Amino acid sequence: MSDIDIRHLTALAQLKLSEVEAEAVAGDLARIIDMVDQMQAMDTEGVRPLAHPLDTAARLRPDEVTEIVDRDLYQAGAPETEDGLYLVPRVVE
Repeated sequence: MSDIDIRHLTALAQLKLSEVEAEAVAGDLARIIDMVDQMQAMDTEGVRPLAHPLDTAARLRPDEVTEIVDRDLYQAGAPETEDGLYLVPRVVE
């Protein structure tokens, strides 16, 4: 863990930590790195990757129109519209 420069990391993240906070962060990072090392050491040969840990399907609601949009009402405040479209100034020649 001595090869991780907490001050450099906090400077990159634009964080200001006290010495006590920096020591706490260093300890947290050490525990995280140890956990990742333990996970990488596990033998996963023959284990299929999972898209989701639960073997269930999501309940989907029916695809039905539940409200009608009043286009004229929404476009009433626009400077210019035509055939249901908003007209904007040309910005690219």
